[in-house]
Amino acid sequence: MRISYRDADGKIIELEVSEEVGVFYLESVKAEKSNDRRNSRPDRHTQLSTFNYEDARFFSDGTDLPAELISSETIGHAMSQLTERQQDLIRKRVLEGWSYTDLAALEGKDESAIRHAVNRAIARLRKSLL
Repeated sequence: MRISYRDADGKIIELEVSEEVGVFYLESVKAEKSNDRRNSRPDRHTQLSTFNYEDARFFSDGTDLPAELISSETIGHAMSQLTERQQDLIRKRVLEGWSYTDLAALEGKDESAIRHAVNRAIARLRKSLL
């Protein structure tokens, strides 16, 4: 069997192959066309080229959103309801990205104790926001 296909450069290449390989190739081309047709249905898929990424949501203006959020009035008031240690734990864990292990080493306590302290601080912060 003789098959021909167009490569990426647009050149047509013809090959002599066995009947088994030719049938397999033709079936795979048919399946690919069927799949392309299914994927191009507008009710199921949207081309990425239709999206406009010049939206402010897709670009960072360099502001540190978690820090800006904590400095907002509502969050600032809720943070002021926490103890100094709780504020420090939340700031280091959430904003600065410290690990529980690093916080435990800093305070000279067990990691599980720090994890519980952070969780209690977050729960108290959440409660004061509601």
